[in-house]
Amino acid sequence: MSRELRFFVAASLLAVSQALWANSVTIAVAANFVSPAKAIAEAFEKESGFTVAVSSGSTGKLFAQIVHGAPYDLFLAADSRRPRLLEQNGRAVSGSRFTYALGELVLWSPRPGYVDSRGDVLKAGRFNRLAMANPRLAPYGRAARQVMEKLEVWGELRRRLVQGENIAQTFQFVASGNASLGFVALSQVYATGGSGSFWKIPSGLYQPIQQQAVLLQRGKESAAAGAFWRYLQGDEARKLIRGMGYGVVMEGLRDNNAPE
Repeated sequence: MSRELRFFVAASLLAVSQALWANSVTIAVAANFVSPAKAIAEAFEKESGFTVAVSSGSTGKLFAQIVHGAPYDLFLAADSRRPRLLEQNGRAVSGSRFTYALGELVLWSPRPGYVDSRGDVLKAGRFNRLAMANPRLAPYGRAARQVMEKLEVWGELRRRLVQGENIAQTFQFVASGNASLGFVALSQVYATGGSGSFWKIPSGLYQPIQQQAVLLQRGKESAAAGAFWRYLQGDEARKLIRGMGYGVVMEGLRDNNAPE
């Protein structure tokens, strides 16, 4: 192959790569929000013609990946702290952070009638294993610990805990029977059709789980990333989010600004 032909092939591949990047968006999504994110992505793709790639994991691990240069355009976290840190350290676009969902925590078991409507099963202690997400990595895990501390059962139950790396793994621990019950997201229980038994934990027992999204620097010049960022704040996305077990911030209280 001649030098001129090699140059032409390399230039062509670069052009194709740039075109594909311009027409697609890669989002890093907290594990609890994967199903809603995929539903939103599907609706967005049909409306916009852009494509969406979804990568999931615990908020803590995704944050670490972004800090180390992972090629994501948007970050949909399960908390507000990591998006704020990314905005502060210049890895996210200033003013692009907003609350896209309010997470709700439940205590769930696949066994009907096992979890009562007040969560007394925790104090009764008639179970071998209790699942929760790692509170150092996952906001839902941190909320679970807050609940147990408020109920004054943390000290007694911590020896029976099995911790998932994220809320998705935590749910699997319970669904598979490796734990009798566990702290999971309401949206996960909705996805089962409401099977089993669960206690929807009062919001006063844990700090609000404000799930925030932020546009990352890699997505700043991407038409696809900007379009998805706007779509996520629109009525259609908000309707999907509400229908899958999350709260949304009231219209007049949303804390987003257009990216610079």
